[in-house]
Amino acid sequence: MDREGSVCEGASISLAQTGSAGQELRTAISDSNGRFSFLDLPAGDFRLTISSKGFATQVVNGVLRPGEDFDAQSIVLPVTSTSEVNVTASQLEIATEQVKAEEQQRVLGVLPNFYVSYAPNPAPLTSRQKFGIAWKTNFDPVSLGVTGIVAGIEQGENTFSGYGQGTAGYAKRYGAGFANNFINTMLGNAILPSWWKQDPRYFYKGTGSWRSRALYAIANSVICKGDNGKWQTNYSSIVGGLAAGGIANIYYPASDRDGVKLTFEDAAIGTAESAVQNLIQEFIVKKLTPRIPNYGSAKP
Repeated sequence: MDREGSVCEGASISLAQTGSAGQELRTAISDSNGRFSFLDLPAGDFRLTISSKGFATQVVNGVLRPGEDFDAQSIVLPVTSTSEVNVTASQLEIATEQVKAEEQQRVLGVLPNFYVSYAPNPAPLTSRQKFGIAWKTNFDPVSLGVTGIVAGIEQGENTFSGYGQGTAGYAKRYGAGFANNFINTMLGNAILPSWWKQDPRYFYKGTGSWRSRALYAIANSVICKGDNGKWQTNYSSIVGGLAAGGIANIYYPASDRDGVKLTFEDAAIGTAESAVQNLIQEFIVKKLTPRIPNYGSAKP
């Protein structure tokens, strides 16, 4: 039986006896009650060897006297091998949990900060996840509110004068601001990253010298991680910015539309702004962002 008292059916038992005729070996298999027997044995010393898969082999030595029956009593087989099951989450499951954590990140508990990963080993995003974060960012109530505030400031300063004033002018400014954010986010963070298999997030470094971290942050304005984990030119952000600038000419007043030259200049300015934003992310934002999971590796 085993240590829990359960019988071991199918255990192999061998009996060895040494006599005048040499060593005699007999075998038996335990039945459904864990029992076994050897009949018509000559008197003398014997050795029982009991083995069963998953259990340590046990040896019982004894002496059988003439005319005697020998009861080996209960033989306990200790377990020697255990089944070890390693449960490993898939890349999709890991990415899903990491995205859930990222979507809780808000600067000062208010401003959405979804495009930063603090995980030491972030899993690549699926296209669906890239579109999901972009959609959530565009329609976050705080993002919509900030767009409304900017539109109000523009109206107060009469920016884009071609839109006019009043409710209609404010609505046009709000619509243009929302369109800018929506198109830029969807192109640069969802559509093109899905096409070119690039990750739109900023990966927080958090370790090393200030200089190395600053250079890392600046470099991330023009490079990104691919879904294969390798660093590469951030075509998604660069081309997305250019495309979004070109599309904006469709809905801006004629007097405020950028030509091709200005579109490229705006893209260059956007890249510089991205570098500044990355520096702020690397050195400031984490300290102002509650509800960040403690991954246990990167430190500010």
